[in-house]
Amino acid sequence: MGRPRLRALRWKIAALTAAACCAVAAVVGVLVHGATAEQNEKYGRDRAFTQLSAAQAEFDRTGSRPPDAELMTADEVPEPLARSLAELRTPGAIATWYDVQEPNWYWLWAAVPVGDHVLAVRTDMSAEVRRLQLLDRSIVKAVLAALVVVVPLAALATEPMNRRLRHGARTARSIAGGNLGARIGRRGRARDEITDMSAAVDAMAAALQHRLESEKRFTADVAHELRTPLMGLVTAAGLLDEEDEAARLVRERVATLRALTEDLLEVSRLDAGAERARLDEVPLGEFVEDVVRRAEGAADVRVEDARTVRTDPRRVERVLANLIANAHRHGAAPVRVTVSGTRIEVRDHGPGFPAEVLAEGPRRFRTGAVERGHGHGLGLTIASGQASVLGAALTFRNAADGGAVACLDLGPAEAGGELPADRRHV
Repeated sequence: MGRPRLRALRWKIAALTAAACCAVAAVVGVLVHGATAEQNEKYGRDRAFTQLSAAQAEFDRTGSRPPDAELMTADEVPEPLARSLAELRTPGAIATWYDVQEPNWYWLWAAVPVGDHVLAVRTDMSAEVRRLQLLDRSIVKAVLAALVVVVPLAALATEPMNRRLRHGARTARSIAGGNLGARIGRRGRARDEITDMSAAVDAMAAALQHRLESEKRFTADVAHELRTPLMGLVTAAGLLDEEDEAARLVRERVATLRALTEDLLEVSRLDAGAERARLDEVPLGEFVEDVVRRAEGAADVRVEDARTVRTDPRRVERVLANLIANAHRHGAAPVRVTVSGTRIEVRDHGPGFPAEVLAEGPRRFRTGAVERGHGHGLGLTIASGQASVLGAALTFRNAADGGAVACLDLGPAEAGGELPADRRHV
């Protein structure tokens, strides 16, 4: 089991729940602390006032210091208590002062002027202060105990929702990967925003599947319908005078139309998933040299540590021929083919791939930027489709010093397939 994803929704909800609990506990704790402290202070003042009133009555009756009070001159009065006495405006009013003499020992002083002296008593408030501190610690412990229970419960409570969201994400990735029949479906009995979103995604996927299937059927139907009259055109063009310029032009256009029709049929088969690879042991270096030698347009070949791979040679040739043709049609010489291990890299020195191709991959009937020339845009589409049938990775990028680079990775090589050193460069 992997590390928990702290940015996952369940942990964010748990953190929000914990923050809400802490906020509520802080508000309640402040209110309880304030109310208890106020009650303790009122209780201590009442007790101090009662004690001071009894001491003052004893002093008025006897004229001497009561045994449970202190009679001090103005110089003997502690400074904080003196300031409190100075702030009194009503004659005979009582001044108070909290005094902390030692850790955990708290005294409440109450004093009243009597003639030239000050009569003062002090009440021990340590028990009340310790009870208040104990209350604060109890509140903190209760909050921590609540968090220990609430956070896991919040994470567990959100797990069904997380499962539904993860299932939706997996389904969306499956649809993006080409499985147009995947659906999220309704999971559980809940009728909430996730259910609405799942229904909307399923409806979108169904509409997308319908439109793509319609497009595939249209492409296949058009290609098949064109094939019959095209064969007649090819036959008729072959009967024209070979020396006539117009006849030559007609034969070229018919050949172009025939190649386009065959490409459309191939695209329709790839879209329908009807293609299957027939695997064989292929010495990649020798094979690529032979394909490049027979391909249209010159290309330099460099073989570096080539391997023997188990793949479908006909489809690899189709991919490589399309990449070389695309490099000549839309790029600029020199075109270089490099074989390294199980990777085949085709590079030209033209303007590079358009940003749309790098971001979204090849699209049929789209050639990208004007400077990359004209064409129907099926070459790279067919190459990508054939690479998918092979289970290979076909990637596109632009070289740092200019030019387009297409790389076909055929996967792990078979052991013992390394070429001799004298065959590695052509």
